[in-house]
Amino acid sequence: MNDLLSTVWTYVSTRPTDAGWLGWLLPTTIQALAVLLSLLVAQAFLMYFDRKVWAAVQMRKGPNVVGPFGLLQSFADLFKFVFKETMIPASANKALFIIAPILTFVLALVGWAVIPVGPGMVGADINVGILYLFAISSLGVYGVIIGGWASNSKYPFLGSLRSAAQMVSYEVSIGFVIITVLLLAGSLNLSDIVESQDRGMGMLNWHFIPLFPMFVVFFISALAETNRPPFDLPEAESELVAGYQVEYASTLFLMFMIGELANIVLMCALLTILFFGGWHAPIPGTPLDNLPVFWFGIKTVFFFFMFAMVKAIVPRYRYDQLMRIGWKIFLPLSLAWVVLVSGLLLAFPPLAEHFQSWRG
Repeated sequence: MNDLLSTVWTYVSTRPTDAGWLGWLLPTTIQALAVLLSLLVAQAFLMYFDRKVWAAVQMRKGPNVVGPFGLLQSFADLFKFVFKETMIPASANKALFIIAPILTFVLALVGWAVIPVGPGMVGADINVGILYLFAISSLGVYGVIIGGWASNSKYPFLGSLRSAAQMVSYEVSIGFVIITVLLLAGSLNLSDIVESQDRGMGMLNWHFIPLFPMFVVFFISALAETNRPPFDLPEAESELVAGYQVEYASTLFLMFMIGELANIVLMCALLTILFFGGWHAPIPGTPLDNLPVFWFGIKTVFFFFMFAMVKAIVPRYRYDQLMRIGWKIFLPLSLAWVVLVSGLLLAFPPLAEHFQSWRG
């Protein structure tokens, strides 16, 4: 252990910065906190937007009391959860009961470290950004499983088992869909994937056109991966009494909710990056082409609106229907599309050169 600590300290203290390791650590910490604060504030307003869309579909007003037009409703809910008493069941495993929502909360937010919102505007521009997101999303299911098991109650435990099966099933389809994008882009770096969709013709070169069936599969699988209606079976109120969250209250429940919402917004950002050109404008050469963060935000909010509409208008599936779609339809379809795309790129080299011409 001493050797390990010594190695880490030597690495940090000898970084090539003018002010030593502190000059590297302090700006990085400030940048991370700024991104985290911006993300949390954006989620508060997106939650308000989600509730407003749902209310509009049902022909009611939705949040309209706290603040102008109800804009501060999410912040009022935040204070309510924070100042309520934390209740832990007497028979629960107290350590794991507390760790589960913290794990969900942290893993949902650290995934944003590799999301590029503009040219060079990314926390960690690593060459294996996709693999990093795979790892984070795979670990995210542990928070739900641990929370359901630590509650020592049959309803949370059944909800966590449903979530484990559901998330693992649809991760397979999402993985094959992302492989088709990687075949066209030729890179695992998320910034490179965005750049591969900028070849002078705007949205005609975005990946959703040649990969439209995979875009549909990814969109629906993202709903299931994030336990979003109509696939919110792990927390279905009708038979599981809110599922794995039923024993949670106050701040611990809030962490579950923030983690779930952060995963939903992350999926919307991935849809933007993988299929819809990321920060690029639909029509290049216009004055608005120089607003990358604006375009990235507009596209992400659009997909969040689509998630909200699905929640409002599509009835909940049965669990057997959910698993049937994942294993008998999406998995064979996505696998067949991987074979088709790779076969076309091998059979027609000019096609591969066209899609990877961004490399210059």
